[in-house]
Amino acid sequence: MTMKKNDDIEVIAKKLAEAENVLIFPHIVMDGDALGSGAALCEALRNSGKTAHILIEDKIPDNLAFLDRGFCTTDVDVIKDPDVCICIDCGDTGRFPKRAEKFMTGKTLICVDHHATSEPFCDYNHIESSSAATAELVYLLLRAAGAEITKEIAESIFAGITTDTGDFQYSNTTKRTHEIVSALYDCGMDFSKVSIELYENENPKKMKLQNMIVGSTEFFADGQLAMACVTQKMLKECGCTMEESEGTVSMLRSVRGVQIAIILKENTKKSIKATLRSKSVGDVSAIAVKHGGGGHVRAAGCTINDTLEQAKEAIREDALEELGYK
Repeated sequence: MTMKKNDDIEVIAKKLAEAENVLIFPHIVMDGDALGSGAALCEALRNSGKTAHILIEDKIPDNLAFLDRGFCTTDVDVIKDPDVCICIDCGDTGRFPKRAEKFMTGKTLICVDHHATSEPFCDYNHIESSSAATAELVYLLLRAAGAEITKEIAESIFAGITTDTGDFQYSNTTKRTHEIVSALYDCGMDFSKVSIELYENENPKKMKLQNMIVGSTEFFADGQLAMACVTQKMLKECGCTMEESEGTVSMLRSVRGVQIAIILKENTKKSIKATLRSKSVGDVSAIAVKHGGGGHVRAAGCTINDTLEQAKEAIREDALEELGYK
């Protein structure tokens, strides 16, 4: 089988320009980059007279709801025969399993992503692992297409960039990141409004859940590895969904001395999602790949089809090895 190539952003822009209708596919458990990138692209396509929708399969997190300005739908037949299906911030159909069949109905398939472990699998692909966020690539795509970056589009792009860079604290932040954000100010972006929606919009139930997750933390490797879990029992006690556990892993990574932080999420008794982050030592994507996942050196994830205790043991051993403790 011949590996599909990585295409220039101008090629992707041309293919979108040729389409009359487009379905956009973000990954499950959407973060700011997935939904922000999708919202920016969807609005730009609609502004150019095209029919465009973001097809989703799970709940939009409360702090990201402001990004959905009538773009998102769970109706797989919202466009019967899409000219283009484009996956955003994900590099395989396993990242949107309930929509995978619909994705493959697109006359043209496109992937725009920034994960190092993604491989070209669509008709047209632009995968740039050096990019801090897929939102950066969407900005470049819209510029290549000659699209107007409106205030709303700029704010969607900013949401993607600020969340995927940890508010510009993570090592993936580059000079280009700041240059793009600087340009977004010229488009009328209200960064304060976006930041309040993203970071100062937590509900009390989520805070209670975060406290329980942090309280479950265990430290290994002389404090370099921090691991915590989210169980279905915790969710029930707090009245939360699993989506509301997002972001807690960054709290673990912020602890002095921690190099790798891992949150294990009990989706079912034998389906455990692992969210992994590293500070300056350790490639967490290498750990995730061992379990069928992927991501970046500093941020990755995978799903382990085993019990919580077995998943914890397996991923702890891999993390200890990555830290040189085996």
